[in-house]
Amino acid sequence: MADAEDLKSSGDFSSCGFDSHPGHHRSFTLFSVNEVGRRKGFMQRTFPALGIFFLLIGAAACSLLLFSPSGVPSHQSAAPSPTYLGFDLNAYPGDDALPILRKTFSFGGYWLSAPPGVKQNNWIEKRQRMLSQKFGFLLLYNGPQSNELKSPVQSGKRATADAAKAATAAKKEGFPLHAIIFLDIEEGGRLPANYHAYLRAWVDGLARAGYRAGVYCSGMPVNEGKGVTIVTADDIRNNLGKRNIAYFVYNDSCQPSPGCVVSHNPPPPSASGVPYAAVWQFAQSPRRKEFSARCAATYNRDGNCYAPGDTAHAWFLDLNSATSPDPSSGRDKGP
Repeated sequence: MADAEDLKSSGDFSSCGFDSHPGHHRSFTLFSVNEVGRRKGFMQRTFPALGIFFLLIGAAACSLLLFSPSGVPSHQSAAPSPTYLGFDLNAYPGDDALPILRKTFSFGGYWLSAPPGVKQNNWIEKRQRMLSQKFGFLLLYNGPQSNELKSPVQSGKRATADAAKAATAAKKEGFPLHAIIFLDIEEGGRLPANYHAYLRAWVDGLARAGYRAGVYCSGMPVNEGKGVTIVTADDIRNNLGKRNIAYFVYNDSCQPSPGCVVSHNPPPPSASGVPYAAVWQFAQSPRRKEFSARCAATYNRDGNCYAPGDTAHAWFLDLNSATSPDPSSGRDKGP
């Protein structure tokens, strides 16, 4: 499968750790030979055993520098966390598509409500099909538009009801408790106060139902004028108080996005410009021309992004990277 593998750094241990791997240098306080052996002649004549003593001390020092208590070379930093490639699309691609998509992707989006712009959700009862192919999950629930939220009180009530519906749908589909459900927020820029009231009630409502909250939102800076910019993810984070949620951000601007590029080592979510993101949507179908002009050649000529095995171009996809092969923790504990 195309799951990302751990990337491990390596170093040359022949110099007692001083020739460390590029980018992972330690600083050492070193004493010159003159300082240590300032009275070299006197030492050789009077204390010949001290030469052996200093050799032993030096060997012990090298051992301490090279190896941590766990036996791992201490000058070698931990391997970076692997990243995993996933997809999402509004319409279920069909049972026959799953084995083809699994050759490339570790996880897939899964709608618990009707996706934006449609009235029907054809992902219902597809969880077992996804599990049979060992997919991870990215659980999605369609959020409201700002103009639907009239006041903080009404927004809170709406969010509480939506959280209950999302939790009920997740349970009915067989998703375990504590799975993360991402609220789909299509609007970018700074959100109004009513939306923040909604989000706080959404997080609290899911928590009462035994699930965890996440948001799908913009990770792209918006110019508000007079030198002020805002990123929706930051705006949400700054208005949640002490509540912790997971962030699935979109930023399809080239750069940082590589465009419609399928890779065994996709860029990490932190490269999106939102360092705390858990998932990054770096390519959208159809591509947004105003943001993706620099990487237009990576998309199909029709402007969409397709899986390598989709020779018929049947499923136009959004591409995502994540720090987990199961970003919503939607699998059973066993598989």
